[in-house]
Formats: sequence, structure tokens, C-alpha cells
Amino acid sequence: MGQLEGKSAVILGAASTGNMGQVIARLFASEGAQVMVAGRKEEPLSALASDIGGSYALCDITDRAAVHALADKAASEFGRVDAAINCVGWGLLSNLLETSEEDLNAITDLQFKGTHHFLQAFVKVMSEQAPTGGSIISLSSATTKALINNHAAYIGSKRAGEAMIECVANDFGHLGIRANSVSPAFTESPMTEGAFATPGLVDAFLPRYPLGRLNTSEDVAHACLWLSGDNAFVTGQNIQPNGGVTIRGNPQAKDIEAAVGAAMAKMQES
Repeated sequence: MGQLEGKSAVILGAASTGNMGQVIARLFASEGAQVMVAGRKEEPLSALASDIGGSYALCDITDRAAVHALADKAASEFGRVDAAINCVGWGLLSNLLETSEEDLNAITDLQFKGTHHFLQAFVKVMSEQAPTGGSIISLSSATTKALINNHAAYIGSKRAGEAMIECVANDFGHLGIRANSVSPAFTESPMTEGAFATPGLVDAFLPRYPLGRLNTSEDVAHACLWLSGDNAFVTGQNIQPNGGVTIRGNPQAKDIEAAVGAAMAKMQES
């Protein structure tokens, strides 16, 4: 029997082939959960739902009504929602002095207001399931603990999401609702494929991980799996399945420039 046999889960942010949301969805389905995947692009959602024997819904996290409709649809389809996971994010790389108001509004809508919409919608649904509630998870980032240059808007909005998770845990725990955030670090995914292709970039990060490798989407998925199961007596926490990078800290811009420069020089020599 799978760890989530008889449970249901909604995963928002699973509309890009092979992204972290899709990896989580596949793991949850393999562990017996009924899974609804959601996001903005129908084709990859439909394909994923078909692959895992689940269902899908179109949803833009910046649209409050759409997020509440997603929660209601899942509750109606499954009878209850045992786990809700927000995987939406945008890794905005921008110097504080160069960040436009347009970009600031976009990342605020996505990672602050959108997270609030998500929490509000699924707390409402799970409140009606008291006292058994459910598990709410929002993906954050190791950068909120291990700062990296030129990510002020990204880090600020992600850290705000962690604070909202703590508030949900504090305010709604009596209803059986557990709320936690999970923080990946530099993970190979569709969102970072360009960065991983940059010679020397991984070399700058790897020594910062005490466990000797970068984390994977599977590492993050298994953390979410544990938090969604019955044995996780945990709420209001920020879980770090990232190999210990917060101990040593992320490389800074000068470290990255040096590693990339060295790699480029070596390529030119050969």
C-alpha cells in the first residue's frame, strides 16, 4: 500500500513538462493518491493527468476567483482535499536598482498575492473537513536563508510566503490543518536549464553543499510526500531538502563570475 493510499492532492504549478510540480504529482500518484494537477497550460496538464490517472484544472494563481474555483472543484471531485501544494514561482534575477515596477508587480502578484489566494482557498476547504483538516505546502527557496545576489524581489516575496504559512499554522491548527513551506536550492528543472548549461556555474554551487551534490526535484517531492502523510506531526515549519546549503551559504556573484570565467578559459585553451 502506498503512503498516500486513499488520500487526495491538488498540485498547482504543474503545467511545464518535467517541472517540480509534475515530479511531485507523479510521486504522489505512485503512492496511491488521487491527484489533480493545475496551472495555466492545458496540453501538458492534460497529458500529465492522463499519464498518472488523475485529473486537471486550468488555474492562474494570480486570479483569486480561479484559485477558489480550483479548491472547490477538487473538494467536489474528491470529497475532501488532503494535501494542497503550491509550486508556482518565478526566479526573477534582477539587481535591486534595476528592477522595474512592472516586474515588481508581476512577482508580487505571483508569489505574494498568489500565495495568499492559494492559502485562503484551501484553508476554507480544509476548514470544512475539521478536525482532520489537511496538509498545505508552499514551495519557497533556500535563498531566503542562504542569500544570493540580485534576487531581492524574489527573496522578499518568497520570505513573505513563509510568513503567511506560519500564520496559517498558528491560526488554523485547531482545525487539523498543517501548513509548511519547503525550500529547494539550485535545482535542475525546465526553469533553470539555461543556467545549468552555463559552463562553470554548477562548479560555483557544488562546494556549498555538505552532502556533496545539488538537490533534485525528487528530493523536494519526497519532502512534500512526508509532510502530506499521517506521520508528519509538523506545522509552521520551513523544510530544507537541499543538502545543507544553508549551513555554508550560496555562492555570491563574485564566486560565480570566477567559476564561470575559469570554465570559459579552460574551454578556450582546449
